Order: sequence, then C-alpha cells, then structure tokens
Amino acid sequence: MKANFVLAQRPLVVIWETTQACDLSCFHCRAHAQSKRSPLELTTDEAKQFIRDTVELAPPIFILTGGDPLKRFDIYHLVEYAASQGLRPAMTPSATPLLTRTSIKELEKVGLARLAMSLDGSVPEVHDTLRGVRGSYFRTLEAIHWANQAGLPVQINTCISKRNLHDLDNMAALLKQFRIVLWSVFFLVPTGKEQIGDLPTAQEFEDTFVTLSRLGDQVPFRIKATEAPHYRRFIVQHRHHPGGPRPTHSVSEGLEPSVPSFLPINDGKGLIFVSHTGEVFPSGFLPVSCGNVRQEPLAAIYRNVPLLQRLRDSSNLKGKCHQCEFQGFCAGSRARAYAVSGDMFAEEPCCIYQAGALGK
Repeated sequence: MKANFVLAQRPLVVIWETTQACDLSCFHCRAHAQSKRSPLELTTDEAKQFIRDTVELAPPIFILTGGDPLKRFDIYHLVEYAASQGLRPAMTPSATPLLTRTSIKELEKVGLARLAMSLDGSVPEVHDTLRGVRGSYFRTLEAIHWANQAGLPVQINTCISKRNLHDLDNMAALLKQFRIVLWSVFFLVPTGKEQIGDLPTAQEFEDTFVTLSRLGDQVPFRIKATEAPHYRRFIVQHRHHPGGPRPTHSVSEGLEPSVPSFLPINDGKGLIFVSHTGEVFPSGFLPVSCGNVRQEPLAAIYRNVPLLQRLRDSSNLKGKCHQCEFQGFCAGSRARAYAVSGDMFAEEPCCIYQAGALGK
C-alpha cells in the first residue's frame, strides 16, 4: 500500500468545506463564518456525486469541515454515504449547542472515523477569547469526554499564534487526561492584515519545534505540525547534530498507520481543499481556484491542473527555499508565503534555516 502514494496522482487528505455557516466567531477563521447557510452550497445530490468522484482518489482521510458541518441538515446522511463508499470520513464540528452527546453517538453510528475538536488554550481565558464565544472551552472538553465514551477516535486541533505560544506544555498536560489519537498543531496562516501581528516570528517557530519535539516523547498520542513543513527539516537537522535537541518520535502526517510518515505533503501536494460551493483550492489557506467539482471530477482537477503541478515541483520555489537542500520534502508553507507576500512560490517567511547550514 505504501508504494502507491504518488502524491501527483493521489492526495493523502481531501478536505471538504461542507458549509461556511457557524455560530462561533473565531479570530483566525478562514471561512469567514456566518450564522446562516449559503444557497450556493453543494446540494445533497451534488455532495453525493462529489463523494463518489473522491472515491477514485482513495484518500486515507476525508475531512468534513466548515464553518460547522452540523449546520447542514443532511450531514449525518452524507457521513453515512461517504463511509458506505469506502471513505474514512472525519469531521471538525464547532463546540456549540448543536454538538451534543446524542449527535456524537449518531455520528459514530453512521460511520464517522474521527472527531476533530479545536482547542486553542489550556484554560477558558485563552481558548474562549480566540473562539469568540464564552463557554466554548468547557463545551469542547465535554464533547471530547462524550466522544471518548462513544469510542469515537478524537483529534485535537490547536491554532498556534503569539497569543498561545506560551501554553503548549499546559495544553499537553490537559490532553493527557483524555484518550486522544492525534494533536494537530496548526501554525497560523494569516487570513487578513489584522492577523499579521499574531504570526509568530521565525525564531518562535523554531523554539516551538523544540517544544513539540520534547512533548512528542512525553505524551501517549501523536503530534503533527500542520502548515509547518519545515518541522521535517528540524527533525532531520537535529538528528544530524548530536549536540542539539534529539527528537526520537516519528514525524506523523496524522493519517493512518499504513501511511508513510515522512511524505512531503504541502498545499496542493498530497492535500486538496473543496469549498462549500465546489471550488477547488490547494488548501483552505491558499485561496487560488483550480476548478470546480460541479464542472469536473476532483481526480481530474487534482492530477491535471497546471497550477497544482507547479506547486508539486520544488524547482519553482524562490528565495532561500529555492537554494535549500531540504526543499524536496519541506518546501515551506505555500499558503503562508502567499498570505505574507502574495506569491505562493516565495520563500517561507517563518523559517530561520539558511541553505547549507546542515553541513557546518
């Protein structure tokens, strides 16, 4: 199975933004969430066709995100349909009154493979401020407890910014109290000028890599650095230099045990995002359209669109990323490069590494 992961032909992760409707007001929201669903969303029948088309790509993980997927009346049916087609649907619901013990049990019953909850702080003062709704913290912990009771695998997503960099050790201690399969630490990609000030510096990224490496040997669940492909460079670099941090845990892409751990996943390379209206993007944070599943199957878009092919070719990188010996399996976050510079091929703005430093 591992030999079949040719990233130009098959993504490891397909993410579907089921809706932009959500009752939270997160400061870093990519979806510009609103309370009501858009009439332009994929209909139930269109969504089922999209799911059938996705089966051709056979992604190990098929994520239903939002907004809040639970705002769709047909979401349970769509989860069940995806599972019946051989996909392994995961979901990222919002911690609102729609997420109940009953809804979690129903999701497990219809075939949800994983529940991913967002938790951005170890205490309410941090998390609720970032999520924009008081009480979200305790509702999130309650949902994790319910999922543990239902036997539904739980993933925790944490968005890292200057606002919560200090809280990672406390977060790890909190998460050890639950049965967690993966902690996905998402490094902020600014979606507006107001978020640039929350973007950690390159040195803060590097310091956080040290922290994650240390925590990875102390917790019973996997830790994945998301939108920080240079964490792979950090792992290799410090295994090469005995005097530095000694990461011993495997680098995980947060997928299934059968999936290779050190694949060069990046925006549009092993990852693809489909919006609530069917628009296809390299990722949810790289808003450059590559087509629409209403007009063309996702497999054809993923494999054949020139922009996606260019993103998979590291020789197109600019700046120090073009010179870097790690470009083949790192390449920096293309979404963050685009957000900061307007050029998706520009160098990763939050990396301290200089080409050739490994051998010095």
